[in-house]
Amino acid sequence: MGLGALTDGLAPTPPMGWNSWNRFGPFVSDQLVRETADALIESGMRDVGYRYVVVDDAWEGSLRSDDGNLEPNLWRFPNMHGLAAYLHSRELRYGLYTCAGDRTCQGYPGSRSREFVDARRFASWDVDFMKIDWCHSSGLDARTAYATWSEAIRATRRPMVLSICEWGRNRPWEWAGSVGHLWRTSGDIADRWGSVMAILDRQEALAQFAGPDHWNDPDMLEVGNGGMTDAEYRAHFSLWAILAAPLIAGNDVRAMSDATRAILVAPEVIAVDQDRLGRQGRRVSRERDVETWARELDGGARAVVLLNRGENAARAEVTWDLLGGSRRDTALLRDLWERQDIGPRREGYDLTLAPHSAALLKATRDNSARA
Repeated sequence: MGLGALTDGLAPTPPMGWNSWNRFGPFVSDQLVRETADALIESGMRDVGYRYVVVDDAWEGSLRSDDGNLEPNLWRFPNMHGLAAYLHSRELRYGLYTCAGDRTCQGYPGSRSREFVDARRFASWDVDFMKIDWCHSSGLDARTAYATWSEAIRATRRPMVLSICEWGRNRPWEWAGSVGHLWRTSGDIADRWGSVMAILDRQEALAQFAGPDHWNDPDMLEVGNGGMTDAEYRAHFSLWAILAAPLIAGNDVRAMSDATRAILVAPEVIAVDQDRLGRQGRRVSRERDVETWARELDGGARAVVLLNRGENAARAEVTWDLLGGSRRDTALLRDLWERQDIGPRREGYDLTLAPHSAALLKATRDNSARA
């Protein structure tokens, strides 16, 4: 499978899926996961790319087995292999959590010094995605610990995506690309606008480290969890798309509003995130509370987020020189949320943004206008 070679083909675009933690915390069960899998299909989320169903912390039993293996809480998860079969039969992939330290963040048995044993256990359950957390890891060196996990996964001979979750404390973007497929760049996200903005600021200098099979991970999505407005959630989703971030939904997809579903399945926004060139976006301008972020897309077009992070309505503008062109250029513009062409624009484009909102555009140079 070539894990560690940067291009093993397991994550050519940022992984998409669902994780239990943001909405359900430690209250997870086989029933919840199966119902979520069904909802991913019924909502259309699976068919637009959400394939990984990741069970986070608290699936574990309180003790290892007599032969040293991790065991599930059998009241909650009576048949781990059966759960994998259920997901795979629905063309979904199975993700599972453990922790590099002595205990997980919720206090269950951790995997320190048991990496090879636990990787084999996960492989025996037909797991496709491993999230490795960093709680209770005193004395461990992150780079060494996650390299050991990489070796342990490779030794199983089962292809598994490795998600590194040490919260960006050890600058994983500088070394994790040769170890795993995605790595957290910050502490945990919260369902608040200020949290999204704080995490966004940490991504500005990291674009050079991301690409196919190795992605910066600004954490899971909060879309639909109730702490922000729909406009804020659209901005959150727009920014994750421009950042080429993994799109891991964290809401209750069994009972989401039409507005939440519309955000999560927006096809042209997802297409930006999943663009095969794999270029993470960068902030190209900032004036007070208004920012412009842009990323190059396959074929030469540019995706652009115009963001108003402030408390008042504000004018936002992008000029084509910020995208690598000239102010004399004409670009064909499309609004990716409205899925409507804006038309040709010379020099640039501006609009007024409501507080805590964003627009996501696609700009394609109009070569005919240069004749």
